[in-house]
Amino acid sequence: MKRPQIKLAQHIIEACKAKEIKHIVISPGSRNAPLTIGFANNTYFTCYSIVDERSAAFFALGLAQQLNTPVAVVCTSGSALLNYYPAVAEAFYSNIPLVVISADRPSHKIDIGDGQTIRQANVLANHTVYNANLSDETYSDKSNFYELNKALNTAVEQQAPVHINAPFEEPLYLTTEELFPFENVPSETITPHINEQAYNDFITRWNQSSKKMVLVGVLAPNSIEKAIVEHLANDPSVLVLTETTSNLYHPNFVPYIDKLLTYTEKDPSLKEALQPDLLLTFGGLVVSKKIKQFLRTYQPQYHYNIDLYKAYDSYYCLTHSFPITVNQFFAQATQQLLQVPSTYQQQWLEVQQQITQKHYTYLAETPFSDFKVYAEVFASIPNDYVVQISNSSAIRYAQLMPSQPSWRVYCNRGTSGIDGSTSTAIGAAVGSQKPTLLITGDLSFLYDSNALWNKYIPPYFRIILINNQGGGIFRILPGDKTDPNFEYYFETPHNLTAEHFCKMFDISYQKATNIEELQNNLQSFYQNTEKPKLLELTTERTLNDKVLLKYFEFLKK
Repeated sequence: MKRPQIKLAQHIIEACKAKEIKHIVISPGSRNAPLTIGFANNTYFTCYSIVDERSAAFFALGLAQQLNTPVAVVCTSGSALLNYYPAVAEAFYSNIPLVVISADRPSHKIDIGDGQTIRQANVLANHTVYNANLSDETYSDKSNFYELNKALNTAVEQQAPVHINAPFEEPLYLTTEELFPFENVPSETITPHINEQAYNDFITRWNQSSKKMVLVGVLAPNSIEKAIVEHLANDPSVLVLTETTSNLYHPNFVPYIDKLLTYTEKDPSLKEALQPDLLLTFGGLVVSKKIKQFLRTYQPQYHYNIDLYKAYDSYYCLTHSFPITVNQFFAQATQQLLQVPSTYQQQWLEVQQQITQKHYTYLAETPFSDFKVYAEVFASIPNDYVVQISNSSAIRYAQLMPSQPSWRVYCNRGTSGIDGSTSTAIGAAVGSQKPTLLITGDLSFLYDSNALWNKYIPPYFRIILINNQGGGIFRILPGDKTDPNFEYYFETPHNLTAEHFCKMFDISYQKATNIEELQNNLQSFYQNTEKPKLLELTTERTLNDKVLLKYFEFLKK
């Protein structure tokens, strides 16, 4: 087997193999040539070549998201590494084990004027959980073995990104048949420990509260055991609020948080009725701004959180966070949790039924617009699809539409940026090997158009692009729409389409500009084909915000 002659490069490659990191996303460069040679010539690894480092990192993020295992990205020195940062930040807040491996110049060549040379050590430190700065001239096998073991073990143990910075001296392309082995130290199994007093207090307060709200953020599909779901759903004093990205369903759960809170705006007494005595949160970050505003104003007396890795005081009233998985926590607690007589759940389930009726009444009279388009699209998605949703307007409209329990829904909610949504979705499609749909807006799509510049897009990948010719979210958000600078600097209107992108990257292209064309295109859109498809839906940017704002007003009547 052809191996790099540089011992350090071999040790990194063997470390990844020892930790069972099989998927390696490589961006071309010279300084990382020893790593590229080693990974590409070792049949243990599945390697991908993606030129744009920002896209490459998000592609790797999508892979890791679906495979539930660390994925490595490998780049050359200089600014290449900095292009990983958006995906690293997303991985940090979304608990995804992204392993960044950057090639570097030897330390004595930093800050002497060499090209492609920056201060790479610890450059990602604010959003990584470990930074291994490996040795060069003072190379020590022992110290580098420690750093590699520590970095890769930490990525697994904390389900978070790490950075390995490796300085290589020229010559970079020499190879050898000799193997330089790596000394592997296995990852430790960490047993979660919770504070006994806090746990007992929780049990007592739970059993004394007649209004308990459970707010669920981002969750992987099927991650909560069915018995726990049923236990929460059957307690009349428990109101479970979920989002599209919660991937958690039950007839007794309320999935439309923004609609529910809009309904309460017509009467202050409704907000007081909704205010919980006790709030329990778990899952990742929450999309709804309305629920954050509500709980910061109508705070519960107690707020408990369950999360193995992070504890966020999102509502400024956190009582305690239990560093344990949801399943482990309820396996211990369920037998002690009592059902308290209450009308809390039933009251808001009845409100939800009223809201659902209003939703379909309004939808029937809605003109062709973003709101109408999202309703049609969500109604068309087949069962068992992986659904990736971009940020900004797309994920907010998604919260208003019914989802199917068989879907697996994802969105980059760690940093909530529009960058990398398409790259992530393509990586996820490759990782899941399941039919995958990306629902995206035009700015997010255009911003990440280099995502299409790779040869790994599977034929079962679909994109629905809602093109309202600008940043439609800014027409919904507060702001003076009559300001002469609004369009130019905020909404950024344009006349671009995806048609020529699709021609360039050999993707089937369809377009709809009215409801009849949309419905006709959707009939065949999900059928199996030999190449991926994109359906572009063009709506009127000056109409969309009016339709949505009238919808919320209608819910309050």
